[in-house]
Amino acid sequence: MLARLLRLLLLFESFAYFFLGLMLVKLAGWTPTRVLMLIILLALAWRTWAILFTYVIAFLSRSPLPAEYRIGVFRQLLEALHEVGAFGVLLVIELLDPIFLKPDAQSKPSDGQMPLLLIHGYCCNRSFWWWLKPRLEARGRCVATLTLEPLYGSIDGYSELVARRVNALCRDTGAQQVILVGHSMGGLVGRAYLRRYGEMRVARLITLGTPHQGSVMAGLGLGRNAREMEQGSSWLRDLAKSPVPVPCFAIYSLHDNFIRPQISAMLSGAENHALAGIGHLAMSVSPAVLEALLSATSS
Repeated sequence: MLARLLRLLLLFESFAYFFLGLMLVKLAGWTPTRVLMLIILLALAWRTWAILFTYVIAFLSRSPLPAEYRIGVFRQLLEALHEVGAFGVLLVIELLDPIFLKPDAQSKPSDGQMPLLLIHGYCCNRSFWWWLKPRLEARGRCVATLTLEPLYGSIDGYSELVARRVNALCRDTGAQQVILVGHSMGGLVGRAYLRRYGEMRVARLITLGTPHQGSVMAGLGLGRNAREMEQGSSWLRDLAKSPVPVPCFAIYSLHDNFIRPQISAMLSGAENHALAGIGHLAMSVSPAVLEALLSATSS
C-alpha cells in the first residue's frame, strides 16, 4: 500500500515539475538544463525542509541531555544531513519495494541463535530494513521481515499479521521462539502482539527509537495509529498496564528528531541503551545501531 501511495505522490510531483518547467521554457525562455537544475534543487529543498522541521519541533520539546552525550554544532549539522539523506533514500527504496529487498529466504539459524523478525514503523514498509537486514545476515543471523497494513490502521490490528509471520518463521526455521525487533511504532506493535498472544513464541523484544511514552510528533500524523502514539493517549495508558513478559532492550538516540522528548523511548523494566548523534530514520543505516542489535540478539 505504501509503495503504491509513494508512486502516486511521485507521479503528482513529476507532473508538477513538468508543468513548471514547460512554463519556464515557453514563457520565460529558460533552457532545459536550467530547468532541470531548478527541479533537482526543488526536489532536494522540500525533502530537506521536511526533516529540518522535525528538528525544530524536536528542539522545542527536547529532554535534558546528559553531558557525556552532548555533541558539537558541526556534528549536529552532519547528523541532520545524514537524516535528510536517509529520508531521501528510504523514499526511493520503499517506493521500489521489493526491488531493493528481496522476499525473505529463511534458513535454519546458526547454533544458539534465534531468528529475528524485523517490524518497521509508521508510514514505512519492510524495505526500511534494506541496509540492516543483509548485515545482520552476514553476521550469522536468520532475519525475516513483514509489511504492516493498512497504512493508518490500529496498532492492535497489526498483532495478527505479526502472529502469522512469527508462526511461519518458526515453522520454516524449526525454531521454537523468535526475537522481535521493532523500529519506532514497530516496537509498540511488538508489545501489542505480546499483550494479545503472550510470550510462548517470543524470547525477547528489542525496540529502536520506539515512543513507549508517546511523542509530540505523533500529533502531526494521520490515522488511528498516529493518535495512539500521542502522549497521554488512552491506548498507551492501557498498554502500560501490561508489562512486557520477555526480556526487553530499548535502544534509543538522545538526538532523535521524531521521538520527542527522547526519553519517551525509554521503557520501565527494560534494559535501556542510549546512543548519541543519530536521527530517527538514520537508525536504519547506522553502524552503531547494527552493533547494538548484534549485542542484544547474541545468545
